Amino acid sequence: MRNVKVVVEYDGTDYHGFQFQPGVPTIQGELERVLGKIVKERVTVYGSGRTDAGVHAAGQVINFRTRGSIPTSRLCVAMNSLLASGIAAVEATEVEGDFHARYSARSRLYRYDILNREMPSALAGRFCWHVNRALDVEAMSTAAECIVGVHDFSSFWCAKGDDHCPIRDMMSVDIRRCGEHVIIEMRANAFLRSMVRVIVGTLVDMGLGRLPGGVMGDILEARDRQAGGRTAPPQGLCLVEVEY
Repeated sequence: MRNVKVVVEYDGTDYHGFQFQPGVPTIQGELERVLGKIVKERVTVYGSGRTDAGVHAAGQVINFRTRGSIPTSRLCVAMNSLLASGIAAVEATEVEGDFHARYSARSRLYRYDILNREMPSALAGRFCWHVNRALDVEAMSTAAECIVGVHDFSSFWCAKGDDHCPIRDMMSVDIRRCGEHVIIEMRANAFLRSMVRVIVGTLVDMGLGRLPGGVMGDILEARDRQAGGRTAPPQGLCLVEVEY
């Protein structure tokens, strides 16, 4: 059996998340459909992260095992000729048999894009959260400092799913203003379901003055989802990079 790694990107707007669900369009379901046609056998796709419905990816990594003989140099072209709109295969390589897109990963980088101006954007609306009041980026950055490190992130855990341990290593949080946009980037060894979106929603509440920035540590220590802020909408979130 060959083990093949593929980097894919997608606009998640029209999909019910990465993970396969019967009867609705998902990224995993579409990838398995296409790869099955190419290698002429049923395949199971493993992803580095199970992005939520409406979340995008510029650097999602998958792997699958196959007896098919198609060269990796031709695989992306073949995939892109069959994939539905909004999904593209970018790079394919053959990897060692023990490689797993999820369990071999050392870190993931997510980026959240906030359009911070009075009026929304007709063009960028699928890929950002429109916040029409000015955000205090300095206050948000200060608040974010206390979540860097190894912590129990239960206060930012929207739905448990099949994750059993809420301990994660948040390696970095960077918040910056880029013109009319506020960009939030988080790198961690792994993320809980909806964790980035809950953290972003909490930081935005602090940036708007709805929550005092000084309580971020208290929210973290509470280990209770009810202590945190709102959950940011999915369209601003993108899985940018997976490190192995």
